[in-house]
Amino acid sequence: MPSIDLPGAFYLGREHDLSAGVTSREAVQYPSKNLTTHAVCVGMTGSGKTGLCLSLLEEAALDGVPAIAIDPKGDLGNLLLAFPQLRPEDFRPWIDEGEAERKGLSVDDYAAKTAETWRKGLAEWDELPERIQKFVDSVERVIYTPGSSAGIPLSVIKSFAAPGDVVRNDADALRERIISAVSGLLALVGVDADPVQSREHIFLSNVLGMAWREGRDLDIAAMIGEIQQPKFDKVGVLDVEKFFPANDRAKLAMNLNNLLASPSFAAWMQGPPLDVQRLLYSPTGKPRISILSIAHLNDAERMFFVAILLNEVVAWVRAQPGTSSLRALLYMDEVFGYFPPTANPPSKTPMLTLLKQARAYGLGCVLATQNPVDLDYKGLSNAGTWFLGRLQTERDKARVIEGLEGASAQAGSTFSKRDMEAKLAALGNRVFLMNSVYDDAPTVFQTRWAMSYLRGPLTRTQIKQLMDPMRAQFEGGGAVAAVAPSAQRFVAVATTPTAGERLEYRPGHYAAAAMQIGKPTDREKSTLRFYILAEHSTDSTVNPWRSCRLATEAVPFETQPPAEAKTVSLPTEVPRISRMPELLKEHLVEPTTIESNAILREPLRAAAARARQDEEAKLRDKYAKRLREADERIVKKQRYYDQQQWQFRTQVADTLWRGMDLVVSLFTGGAKRRRTTSSVSSTRRTVTERQQAQQAKQELDEALQNKADFEAQLNAEREELLRRSDETLIPRLDDVQIELLESVWLPFQVKAQGGVIPAY
Repeated sequence: MPSIDLPGAFYLGREHDLSAGVTSREAVQYPSKNLTTHAVCVGMTGSGKTGLCLSLLEEAALDGVPAIAIDPKGDLGNLLLAFPQLRPEDFRPWIDEGEAERKGLSVDDYAAKTAETWRKGLAEWDELPERIQKFVDSVERVIYTPGSSAGIPLSVIKSFAAPGDVVRNDADALRERIISAVSGLLALVGVDADPVQSREHIFLSNVLGMAWREGRDLDIAAMIGEIQQPKFDKVGVLDVEKFFPANDRAKLAMNLNNLLASPSFAAWMQGPPLDVQRLLYSPTGKPRISILSIAHLNDAERMFFVAILLNEVVAWVRAQPGTSSLRALLYMDEVFGYFPPTANPPSKTPMLTLLKQARAYGLGCVLATQNPVDLDYKGLSNAGTWFLGRLQTERDKARVIEGLEGASAQAGSTFSKRDMEAKLAALGNRVFLMNSVYDDAPTVFQTRWAMSYLRGPLTRTQIKQLMDPMRAQFEGGGAVAAVAPSAQRFVAVATTPTAGERLEYRPGHYAAAAMQIGKPTDREKSTLRFYILAEHSTDSTVNPWRSCRLATEAVPFETQPPAEAKTVSLPTEVPRISRMPELLKEHLVEPTTIESNAILREPLRAAAARARQDEEAKLRDKYAKRLREADERIVKKQRYYDQQQWQFRTQVADTLWRGMDLVVSLFTGGAKRRRTTSSVSSTRRTVTERQQAQQAKQELDEALQNKADFEAQLNAEREELLRRSDETLIPRLDDVQIELLESVWLPFQVKAQGGVIPAY
């Protein structure tokens, strides 16, 4: 395994000596689980902040960790510009033609030069094309554009649906959710409402709160109706009419109606619903980097969406089992304005909730900004890691140091303000200082070369170009339809027969299944739902599900087959379905079934990878104390050895001097007896000091060997762990639940020559 690809560690760059201005070959490996206590990245324009943060997301993807990335500027779409073959034609569509012209090159020549620059740059940082390919293969990268169809649109209407039981049963969580949702909605219609003083905010919170406590969903249309005719009579102790008269309520309803009727708002209702689980994983269980591009929105729309998104993330976090490993990342590229020190915008409360609570559930928050003055550093004291780049003003440095002092105090670690000020002043481009509560001292490093091509912000046209090939899989809203059993169900035809062919329906089976994914010892397991179609088999000796097809979406049905279609007679064996669920379970847990089907294979492999990461984390924790004590012993023995060596050398010099003095006295007739005695005593002390130095050296060697033994044991146990770890986590029969099973009609194309192929 290359040194830059250690499991559970992110390769961020190489150590840098500020005083000498030299970058060493020593790789900086950041333990991924440290991100569960969150991170802040600060640096002015040109400091290399974007490159560092994109590298962090790349490393997470290589480790199988999904991410939600909020992109207010449009830079994060560069993560889709990773080209394993590094060919000029790969870079050509993304070259800035104006930049090529300014450099006096044709676009093709500039593309070739850029490809060569990227190839050399990556090679210098030990990043080979195979590593880029692994990044591309490890994660699905999607650009969502709420309020626009340039990328994949997102419907926010679901966000006004009643939250789950976890949130509804938690009074504080429900109150925070209501306040943030109402604040975001009112900001969208231009009402700057205080949750305590504003009539609009208090009234709308009552409307939404009553509906959610009753488990009722509300979209904006339903909300308009309940504003005009509320389902409650009082707000506090006042009658509704006295607190918020009908005429004033009508104005609020009109504002919301104008929003709903606006052609621009129609885009907010398109696309799949805002579902955090779907943002983190594809339907097949493959990790995603979901880039939520909001550069095209105005300030009010951005605040509305970010507040809604953060509340959805809070709800998702609270539904997860606890873990000490990094489960997912939430990254925001420019947090300026969303987490200010004094104001309380709708985004601030859920962001603060995540910083305080998400660590227990494995969600790491990474916040980046080039405007450190406008951040709530009391809230950011929850961040365990700070990545600090070149800063523009002394005021910026002062605010950053204030935040570092708060984080150090919260973690109970020491902090040297003077030392930090000196290091911040010496930082250059792409050189960052990493201050972590897990380390004894800050680390200065130069960031590695990003695998993705950093071409700058993407335009809407470029986003559309990247997303068009993926658009089909998100059509239909991405929701899973409910399936109800029926006596006569005809699977919809996917391919229409051509001339000379005919359509024929044959009996088959349809099932919906849920698979619990996790190790038997896990308290909580994730759930994978999928749908199965299988042709009926008259051979009772084989499993009828042997050649089934799996899908992540519910199968579409037709109420009646096409008039020209032929229906084959239903065999008498079809109703014999009592044994079918057990046979299906047996088929689904077969290793050959899992390996041949990505819908099962990818999430089960991801689960196995997470299990390995948890085991490795436990192993590292097991040896951490031993290695720390070994290091402390080495430092102590090294100090003692150095002292004994110094005493020995000093005594040798003294003995030589006394010997020379004795020789001189022999010729000059001095006090020979006294000088002879002194010389002999000095020689004896020299022998003693040498023995003590040798003993100190032996003790130092033993301490070094002791640490080497511990490291060898750790490596041996790690190798044994990797050897016996499953590449794919195989589920048990009890992990599979068949939620639906029924007989259906399957369409087939009958060729003129007599061949038959499925048409579903």
